[in-house]
Amino acid sequence: MEAPKPITGSLSVISQPLGATIYVDNQEYGQTPRNLKDLLIGMHSLKLTHAGYEDQTVQVEVKENNLTEANIEMSLLPQHPNEQEFTVNGVKFKMIKVEAGTFQMGSTSGDSDEKTVHSVTLTHDYYMGETEVTQELWQAVMGKNPSNFKGSNLPVETVSYQDVEKFLTKLNKLTGKNFRFPTEAEWEYAAKGGSKSKGYTYAGSNTIGDVAWYGENSDRKTHPVAQKQPNELGLYDMSGNVWEWCYDWYGSYPSGSQTNPTGPTSGSYRVGRGGGWGYDAAFCRTAFRNYGTPSSRDDNLGFR
Repeated sequence: MEAPKPITGSLSVISQPLGATIYVDNQEYGQTPRNLKDLLIGMHSLKLTHAGYEDQTVQVEVKENNLTEANIEMSLLPQHPNEQEFTVNGVKFKMIKVEAGTFQMGSTSGDSDEKTVHSVTLTHDYYMGETEVTQELWQAVMGKNPSNFKGSNLPVETVSYQDVEKFLTKLNKLTGKNFRFPTEAEWEYAAKGGSKSKGYTYAGSNTIGDVAWYGENSDRKTHPVAQKQPNELGLYDMSGNVWEWCYDWYGSYPSGSQTNPTGPTSGSYRVGRGGGWGYDAAFCRTAFRNYGTPSSRDDNLGFR
């Protein structure tokens, strides 16, 4: 006689903010947003944790051959500072708070994939790296350095989206925090200066040489982070130096307003933003969109 097959269902877990670590019956299942398949039917304990937010635990019922949806809004812990500093194996890095707000995503003067300008509301504060991830931080986490241009304070490059996923998994284990990719909307809002935006073309200025290493001033190489002027939020090199991977699959913009968008549910390419040392000024605009396959590597390509 064959053993009976277990009866299962699925659970879709979404959180605000994104990037919360999921625990079902005390077993870790990665980070939100995520669909969990083949869970036994019945009641389960669903717990979400996120740096700077209160843990949330709810009971969810998984039903046979059904998709149960759990959309959980997390509450900020009190006394949330504007900056947070972390140390990993002796290497320090800083995260800058980006306050929630609404902005116009895209540009009427840009390429065709930017021109569907639409209102985006981000309902929760979040943190962005003050600089692009450096080679010394990558080395501290991964134990090796894949970069073409070597230097501890240079941005890490020649890393694929998939490479960065592995980095984030290890970083979170080392710190007990929940670092993740920024969404494309989060990236653009931060690059434009968030609630402090002055409407600049590039991240922090209308004069690109003030804020970016790009094709005309880079001498065909990367440069140490934080040498140029920061933008309105105190973020460096969001224009130029290296392209920065974002969470989203690449796709067309919607025509209507959005709240906390995460991009298409699937695709062939992940979004890259910000321009790089080998690119013209037009590519370094805060609204410019680029993309690459998740396995792409290039010495113009890093992340924040």
